[in-house]
Amino acid sequence: MNWLIPLIAGFVITFLLTPALIKYFRAKKEGQMIREEGPSWHESKSGTPTMGGLAFVFAIVVTVLIYAISTNQINSTLSILVFVFLSYGLIGMWDDSIKIFKRQNEGFKAWQKFGLQILVSIIFAIVYHSNGFPMSIRFMGDGEITLGILYVGFIMIWLTGFSNAVNLTDGLDGLVSGLSVIAFSAYGIVAYVQKQVDVQIFCMAVAGALLAFLLFNHKPAKIFMGDMGSLALGGALAAVSILVHHELSLIWIGLIFVLETLSVILQVASFKLTGKKIFKMTPIHHSFEMSGWSEWKIDLVFWAVGLLTAITGLLVIL
Repeated sequence: MNWLIPLIAGFVITFLLTPALIKYFRAKKEGQMIREEGPSWHESKSGTPTMGGLAFVFAIVVTVLIYAISTNQINSTLSILVFVFLSYGLIGMWDDSIKIFKRQNEGFKAWQKFGLQILVSIIFAIVYHSNGFPMSIRFMGDGEITLGILYVGFIMIWLTGFSNAVNLTDGLDGLVSGLSVIAFSAYGIVAYVQKQVDVQIFCMAVAGALLAFLLFNHKPAKIFMGDMGSLALGGALAAVSILVHHELSLIWIGLIFVLETLSVILQVASFKLTGKKIFKMTPIHHSFEMSGWSEWKIDLVFWAVGLLTAITGLLVIL
């Protein structure tokens, strides 16, 4: 039952809060500004309420804290996990607020967002180290490599990297919501097998909340999660992979996030070096759109790939 109650609670709270949030943003006429360089047909989404992450971030934090305290599961591991999730969410919320109130698609300067993400990752690393967690990277199969103090650098790269990877992937209705349900559910199973009840509680609360949010976020989306949602999910997903000590498994379980980010890196590098583009548009989900795929088709195929990598990843880990 450690997984069922937070799953249901996260779902119910998000399901009840999201419609109210949609109604509020529509009344205030505050919605997403669509970037000019994106697909032209995305212009119809302009004005759709954003910052929907506010609903599920609140639901997850409340669910996790109340359930953990009532079952005496609150500890430093769960506290730092909630801290990372909430901190990255607040960074994204601040970024979203700039976009909404200034009526533009650009929020923080890149260095400002990156600096805050690094700061949160350093705090996580300090707490992680002070609690005696292993300063080593475990491979998906057998074996691990000890990094010592260098592991702090790995944590900084991992948290900031995956928070931005999930943020880049959040370009289609429902895409990140579905992928995150799959990834967090997979790590919830890992935590259950390893008897890490604290991490399991968090993962199941996230899965439940996102299942409810997906009801409003699938195409045609009534609300977007915004940077508040995507940055929080990416940072927390990286933190979870570290806390269950299966760090590198995230490259496979979160393969879609990795490929989306890699497509952007390759596109930029190719254009700067040769003046030519590799893909029609990046992140790569836009390239599939430009090739004639519908958003639903891309979502379903990407979710299927995410489910396949999650299942096969679990088979290797467990």
